[in-house]
Amino acid sequence: METSTISEYKEIINICKDIYLKKSKDYGSAWRILRTTSLTDQIFIKAQRIRSTQEKKKMKVDEKIENEFIGIVNYCIMAIIQIEYDKDDIEISLEELEKLYDLYSEEIMNLLSNKNHDYDEAWKEMRISSMTDIILMKLYRTKKIENNNGKTLISEGIKANYQDIVNYSVFCLIKLLIYKE
Repeated sequence: METSTISEYKEIINICKDIYLKKSKDYGSAWRILRTTSLTDQIFIKAQRIRSTQEKKKMKVDEKIENEFIGIVNYCIMAIIQIEYDKDDIEISLEELEKLYDLYSEEIMNLLSNKNHDYDEAWKEMRISSMTDIILMKLYRTKKIENNNGKTLISEGIKANYQDIVNYSVFCLIKLLIYKE
């Protein structure tokens, strides 16, 4: 049985995927030239802008915060593709990009479903600003792991952090776009 959170996740991912595919038609897979560290920094820039506008309570660039969360979702999935896709080709067909997006967004949704069950949907009681802070914390963790050449002693790896960042971003988008908070 599908929970409301899972159906809301799918709704948000469809919005993110639509933008990802349109940009892929415009630019191809040019992002494949980026190292995962560069993708991490791109995600950081977006998360930092969200936090900055939350704290300043105004923005000078007329781009909605929702778009930044969508960008975070898409850049995280790109980063996971960079980690998991074992071909060196920079160019990937639109069909293959869509297949990879679906594969990893479904994998992330399954993780969300399991965690959501165990945590009893605690995210619904969280503030968007708190989730933004958690995203930034996970990015700092990711940078530390990247600086250690991907090695950890006890912690989850880079991919797990990207997956969690996607899920927190989706939660924020559900609150912003569906619940209209």
